[in-house]
Amino acid sequence: MTQIDLVPVRRALISLSDKSGLEDRARKLEAAGVEILSTGGTLNTLKAAGIAARDVSDVTEFPEMMDGRLKTLHPRVHGGLLGRRDHAGDRESMAAHGIPEIDLLFVNLYPFERTVAEDAPFDECIENIDIGGPAMLRAAAKNHPFVAVCTDNDDADAVLAEMESNSGATTLDLRRRLAAKTYARTAAYDAAVSTWFANEIGETAPAYRVFGGKRIEALRYGENPHQAAAFYAGGETRPGVATAKQIQGKALSYNNLADADAAFELASEFDAAAGPAVVIVKHANPCGVATGKDALDAYERAFSADPVSAFGGIVAFNCEIDAETANALTKIFLEVVIAPSASEAALDVLSGKANLRVLLTGSMPTPDQASWTAKSVAGGLLVQERDRGMVGLGDLRTVTEREPTEAELADLLFAWKVVKHTKSNAIVYAKGGMSAGIGMGQTSRVEAARLAVRKAEDTAKENGWDAPMTLGSVCASDAFFPFADGLEAAVAAGATAVIQPGGSVRDDEVIAAANKAGIAMVFTGMRHFRH
Repeated sequence: MTQIDLVPVRRALISLSDKSGLEDRARKLEAAGVEILSTGGTLNTLKAAGIAARDVSDVTEFPEMMDGRLKTLHPRVHGGLLGRRDHAGDRESMAAHGIPEIDLLFVNLYPFERTVAEDAPFDECIENIDIGGPAMLRAAAKNHPFVAVCTDNDDADAVLAEMESNSGATTLDLRRRLAAKTYARTAAYDAAVSTWFANEIGETAPAYRVFGGKRIEALRYGENPHQAAAFYAGGETRPGVATAKQIQGKALSYNNLADADAAFELASEFDAAAGPAVVIVKHANPCGVATGKDALDAYERAFSADPVSAFGGIVAFNCEIDAETANALTKIFLEVVIAPSASEAALDVLSGKANLRVLLTGSMPTPDQASWTAKSVAGGLLVQERDRGMVGLGDLRTVTEREPTEAELADLLFAWKVVKHTKSNAIVYAKGGMSAGIGMGQTSRVEAARLAVRKAEDTAKENGWDAPMTLGSVCASDAFFPFADGLEAAVAAGATAVIQPGGSVRDDEVIAAANKAGIAMVFTGMRHFRH
């Protein structure tokens, strides 16, 4: 196939779901002498604006039918998009069958993703699956040596700019870039459809699993400066880093985004209606978590849980940030603050820290929302349902002679929420609705218990406390204790109650150790490994 650089645009086919800016762009095409073909609502909009446009039905000599399901799936449309201008056979076929050349295609697809996000009924979602649009886009992209293809307004503006610079023609470089983007767009669209359909029919492991998303921004680098990276929005609609509005601060890095997501997801475990909660995260692990009587109280308690690690951390709230809390946030160096909202007075205070990244999500995600996560491995993807397992008082089974007290039960459930979001092997001590010591990412559970104690001891020294908060605390383990040594380490740290999944072949040994120490222990029957 001949690689021609400049190709003049003489005829364009425009069919849009989102018609924003349509009139302005169409007038520029009209002024450039481009014949415009169009369909349905797009055609009506153009005619109402006094823009000359020809109905595709005039070309196909076939009426639009089946409530718009059938209008562009015709040889005279696809032949105009696919016909190779330098191929004698193609040109003969086009001449013989009255197929006009189409040099520019501008199609944005039916709003399937938005329809699903709005929880529309099944049939409405089906009707918002675009058929003709993707078919035309893919045809035009395949024939990019001769056809420019646009999937959104940015593409159309790029084409118009080139036409203005090149006497009505587009360059091969632009057409190639638009073609590559088009295939990614249709793939992401199909991914959204297939994922929704699999969820609707309860298919948890479909034969093909496709993920797609729209780029939010290109990042300076990934986890390290030698790694390229970008941030994409895709999958379920869920309040968080992908939907948040950045109010101020430097550009977000790969690690900022990962840590902010980890912090906000843990914050979402705490129902805002029950009171404020604050999470401080470093390297995707919580270092301080607390509830409080108000936002400031919760933040100050979370900060005091590990003030050393909090430096340079990410802070997540499950409630609005007020001015008093904002003032406290500005007293140390933080990378990111993320919350559902902030008062104008709070934003004014935070603006004094120009580099501090402030993200507002508008709402909180629900921890039990069904969705999927993916992790890449060499040559493939590991896909699983998001860990939305939760336990309440009614799910706990006391296995020791001593029952936990009411205060211990509250702290046990608090610690269980935190350990769920801590890298395995993980141990979390908690006291009074506040993390007292966190040990994470260890190769043995007993070492995780000991690490948490060492951090609690360091925190006590940093705060000038007489003793670490692990004295009189409760302890949560993300998985069962395989031996009694891990539980014994918790007892030595001063824990009075323990929450763990149970299920070890040595459960009896561990229960016996708890009874000997006179502590209470409850089983959840659910583990929370996190890798």
